[in-house]
Formats: sequence, structure tokens, C-alpha cells
Amino acid sequence: MHSFMGGGLFCAMVGNILLVVSMATDYWMQYRLSGSFAHQGLWRYCMSGKCYMQTDSIAYWNATRAFMIMSGMSCFAGIIAGILSFAHFSAFERFNRSFAAGIMFFISTLFVLLAMAIYTGVTVNFLGKRFGDWRFSWSYILGWVALLMTFFAGIFYMCAYRMHECRRGGGPTR
Repeated sequence: MHSFMGGGLFCAMVGNILLVVSMATDYWMQYRLSGSFAHQGLWRYCMSGKCYMQTDSIAYWNATRAFMIMSGMSCFAGIIAGILSFAHFSAFERFNRSFAAGIMFFISTLFVLLAMAIYTGVTVNFLGKRFGDWRFSWSYILGWVALLMTFFAGIFYMCAYRMHECRRGGGPTR
């Protein structure tokens, strides 16, 4: 049970770090604009060696930003619940922290999936046609890797919960 929780905690911490790096960096998309290379992230775009804040309130950027932030917050809450699941307090007997951590990681996975799907759909259908020579870049890829890490953290914590319930006897409570 502790090995599942340890593996889940490792995946969650790596996933949360990747979420933060993905959100904070400016390499979600690279493209050629007026003969020079440019790149953009969720918060800034850079052209000719200068970076500018994205001040336009475009719905897909706002949705992507919001879902990425909510994903990071739920992953962080899952990490706290995951750390607390190593402690055994009798006051929390009816509240299983490993189950709560697993649910928080799955919620984080859902949020990052929504963010990546929105960004991908708009980029491919709108921006990809606007810029002929473009590609997704490493910040974007880190977002997808973070999705996998938070998903596996949820799987590990659900396995730990199932093992704990089976040891208590009778299988999971309903």
C-alpha cells in the first residue's frame, strides 16, 4: 500500500512541477512570422527577441489558462492529501485520504485534458491556418506529459485505497 502511495506521490509531484513549468513558459507554439521565428505561451508571445504580454482577452486563452491553473491547484491539494494519507489519525477514520488524493489527481487530469484539448483545437483549426509554418513546442508537450503523470498518480492512489480496503476486510465500502 505504501509503495503505491509513494509512486503516486512521486508522479503527482513531477506532474505538478510539469504543470507549473508548462504554464509559465512561452513555448506552446512556434511559428515563422514576417521571415523571423516567433513563439508564444499562455501569457506572452515573443517576436524578434522581444517578448510581449498577451493582453487580448481571447476566450480560448482564458479557458486554457483557467483550466491549467485549476489543474495545478487540484494536483497540489491531492499532494497534500497524499502526504496526509501516510499518517493514521483516528479522527479521520471515515475519511480515507488516499481515496481523496486519487480523486483530486483525477480531477487535475480532467482539467489539464480540457485545457490541452481547447488549446489544440483552436490552434489547429484557426492559428495553424493563419501561420503556414508552425508547430507545437516543448511547453505544450510538457502539458501532455503532466496529464499522464497526474493520471498515473490517481491510479496509484486508487490502488492504495483498494489495498487498504481489502486489508480492512470485506472489500470497499459502498
